[in-house]
Amino acid sequence: MDCQATSFVSVTQCDPTSATDPVCWPATVTDDVSCAAKQLARQERQELAIQVLAGAETVSELARQHEVSRKFLYQQVHTAEQALSQAFARPPTPPDKVLFYLPVTKAWLRQLVLGLVLICHSSARGVVELLRDLFDYRISLGTVHNIVHSPVAHAQRINQQYDLSTIRIGLLDEIFQAGDPVLVGVDAKSTFCFLLSLEEHRDGDTWGIRLLELVDQGFAPEANVADFGSGLRAGHQEALDKVPCRGDVFHALYTIGPLACYLENRAYEAIDVRAKLERKQATAERRRGRKDQSLANKLSYARSAEAKAIALADDMALLVRWLRDDILSVAGPEYAIRRDLFNFVVAELRARESACPHRIRPVRTLLENQRDNLLAFAVELDRDLTTLAQEWQISVTTAREVLQVQSLPTWDPKRWRREAALRETLRGRYHGVCADVQELSDRVVRASSLVENLNSRLRTYFFLRRQLGKNYLTLLQFFLNHRHYLRSEDPSRVGKSPAELLTGESHAHWLELLGHTRFARN
Repeated sequence: MDCQATSFVSVTQCDPTSATDPVCWPATVTDDVSCAAKQLARQERQELAIQVLAGAETVSELARQHEVSRKFLYQQVHTAEQALSQAFARPPTPPDKVLFYLPVTKAWLRQLVLGLVLICHSSARGVVELLRDLFDYRISLGTVHNIVHSPVAHAQRINQQYDLSTIRIGLLDEIFQAGDPVLVGVDAKSTFCFLLSLEEHRDGDTWGIRLLELVDQGFAPEANVADFGSGLRAGHQEALDKVPCRGDVFHALYTIGPLACYLENRAYEAIDVRAKLERKQATAERRRGRKDQSLANKLSYARSAEAKAIALADDMALLVRWLRDDILSVAGPEYAIRRDLFNFVVAELRARESACPHRIRPVRTLLENQRDNLLAFAVELDRDLTTLAQEWQISVTTAREVLQVQSLPTWDPKRWRREAALRETLRGRYHGVCADVQELSDRVVRASSLVENLNSRLRTYFFLRRQLGKNYLTLLQFFLNHRHYLRSEDPSRVGKSPAELLTGESHAHWLELLGHTRFARN
């Protein structure tokens, strides 16, 4: 023991971890006692810690030899380790120490201006302010404008050199800036932006001309996906009459979703009205001893309206689920069944249209007019499943069952029962079939979500400028196609640019493609 004491004699409290010579404080009485730990000098503690760290002897043996506890030795080791870490730690860098020198030339300033505008989304006035405040360098708005527009011709040549024949599914959309339409096109696989054009109109002729220009670059997709804009579809029909233009499932669900939410909120309002009237009636009956006839009439109407509102909201929620999870889902039934179910949903919407015409009629009309466009993906899916089934010599029903099982969540017990049945049926072919079905499912494109994602990024550039100009959009298209992704939900895209994903070949940094030499620290 470190400290020993007999009955009625107080031990002294020691501080064994102190960096200085041990100091002991009396506890309750002042009788001196023997304490091996407190009698050790600073040098002796240091030597004990070194012996433990060196591993020359065990901790138990050292504790026995010096009549101290193992806990005491571990405390000394901890103090020694802290001292070693502090001794070998890298000294802190003074805040005013020069990290590296940067040769600020006009060529470097031009790169900085392009980086601020394209990477940092800075406005021209923001560039002027930053150079003035942080670099003590004066530059005019006109100079910033000239720097941004000087590489446009070179960027345009690079944009036009790409072969677009490898694009399988194109995504088309429109975005507006200060009332002017900007036509946008994106490759569904590589996210390569093949169209970014500021126009005066978005009619069929404008879309047709731009699509024909893309055809000259080899643009011949299997299909395009777009929303239901009349000008877009008219231009597509003129320029690419043999290429199907599928309907965007996202826009359809985005339209019908708010309808279900609106009807649900209206049902809650009807419930609230009925509850308030019931409380008023209860109060009147308690005070007068009888019901208020006027409130009774209102309550009867409120209960009827509540029942209708709840029934309509429930029916609409069910129709939305059928549309989202079955009819327009990748893991849905075959096309013929989808079409019949789609017609059933439209008929049910028409039957309930009188209950809320200003909300239900636009949705019903959209679905009714765009049925074939929205279900176009299912036709190709059925064809691909048939081809896959023939390759593996299985039935199309089995291939579709694999697709549906893969769509079930892992926590669903039904998934494992159905998967066990598939394993029994497919046996040695199970893993190969599952891999091919998963790859097939990943290739299905039902929505133009990627072009909507690009539009959201474009808005961060557009809102700083009242006027865009075609030159600026040409440079922006070049930058977006040659900037490497820092992160992505698809791991295969991380560290690559859309141009690299399109061509499968690497390219230089976008600044170097424009003729600049990037700064590098030696």
